[in-house]
Amino acid sequence: MTQETRTGGCHCGAVRYEVSVPGGDNNGLGTVIECNCSICQKRGLLLFFVQPDQFKLTAQPKSMQDYLFNKKQIHHVFCPTCGIESYAMGKTPSGAEMVAVNARCLDDVDIAALSTRAFDGKKL
Repeated sequence: MTQETRTGGCHCGAVRYEVSVPGGDNNGLGTVIECNCSICQKRGLLLFFVQPDQFKLTAQPKSMQDYLFNKKQIHHVFCPTCGIESYAMGKTPSGAEMVAVNARCLDDVDIAALSTRAFDGKKL
């Protein structure tokens, strides 16, 4: 399958990244996760997950804000200027490193064309 590079970042542009995703339909993202945990629900996050070697920060402020809650497994990273969480970092249940990318923060993504899957994060 052909990979394509998508770009994204926060609202003010201080955080920028490139992410490698499969090419094709649905913006190359497959199905994104719509989690109902307290932070995802309040922030309206739509997430897809990649391995760290598929994610490259191209710009970020020196003082990013990092927020851990609940089991303190996922680093929710926020731009200190605009407050947007464009990505998070953590580990999968099996212990593998992963990056959770907020699909809403990708450049030129058609949110209406995304397929979503509900995830019951409230039970975690």
